[in-house]
Amino acid sequence: METIERGDFQKVDLRVGTITRVEDFPEAKRPAYRLEIDFGPDLGLRKSSAQITVRYDKSSLIGRQILAVVNLPVKQIANRMSECLVTGVADDNGDIVLVGIDQQVPNGTKLM
Repeated sequence: METIERGDFQKVDLRVGTITRVEDFPEAKRPAYRLEIDFGPDLGLRKSSAQITVRYDKSSLIGRQILAVVNLPVKQIANRMSECLVTGVADDNGDIVLVGIDQQVPNGTKLM
């Protein structure tokens, strides 16, 4: 594993957001959802996608707080622009488990 300097990590802007909208994303190469996430008054709503259809149904995601990288360049995923990167880890089967917050915090809160 390569080590990085603290300053390198501090460049990554990880923020808490609440998922406000979830739709199927049939245009994606692998099964995914289109997400709209509220990052609070300073960052607003951002769009993303996530390959989390195996472990999560759409209704269970609405209102859920997640952790996302918000300072990456916008990236096109199929026919949609992704404005943040939702974080997750793979389980034993390779299915993605979202990185979440265990207690409610304000949207836009930065990882310290």
